[in-house]
Amino acid sequence: MATLLLLRHGRTTANADGGLAGRQPVELDDTGRAQAAAVGERLRGLPLAAVVTSPLIRCRQTLELALPQAVPIVEDGLIECGYGAWEGQPLRKLAKEPLWPVVQQHPSAAVFPDGEAMAAMAARAVAAVRSWDARLTAEHGPEAVWLACSHGDVIKAIVADALGVHLDLFQRIVADPASVTAIRYTPLRPFLIRLNDTGGDLSGLVPPPRRKRRRTARAESDAAVGGGAGAAPR
Repeated sequence: MATLLLLRHGRTTANADGGLAGRQPVELDDTGRAQAAAVGERLRGLPLAAVVTSPLIRCRQTLELALPQAVPIVEDGLIECGYGAWEGQPLRKLAKEPLWPVVQQHPSAAVFPDGEAMAAMAARAVAAVRSWDARLTAEHGPEAVWLACSHGDVIKAIVADALGVHLDLFQRIVADPASVTAIRYTPLRPFLIRLNDTGGDLSGLVPPPRRKRRRTARAESDAAVGGGAGAAPR
């Protein structure tokens, strides 16, 4: 099956200020732009079959800097969780809300005021990447590598699904700004290849070409399998 690279956008002004951006049009700060350029150097040379992105500007800015030659395809399923009335609020203030412990310890039950349920976010994000992965595998073959640029909680939810762990454990997963996480889906199970990778060579994520199987001559009789007529009894 194809290999999915999950790229989190670079640092934003909200990240730097300790705020919850949500779906607001916050942009990369200077550090985020530098992070995007740096991850672009690491991604350079990878034969990406497709580049898919959340519609939010911070993801699109990250790709413009990291992969300027790419033509990203917007995928609404990769958009940030809808935090509703929490968006734009300082995290230190939100930490005092009664919902905060639920988000941290039992996120599958968290529904943001005037916003989205975390379980709904996880379901639509996983459905989006699995659908794209199946489509690109069919179109480009099992050696295909493709990239999806999204957000921290979205990537963590996708990783939790790949690991087969409950969404309530996804807060144990880390996806830093401009990090790369790699997942390979197979008919049997997904495999987490890299997690929160913020440095180093990524060329090893490209699968080697498949070797053609040699056709072996068929045995002329069952004797070739069973040891022959002269074999000692067992």
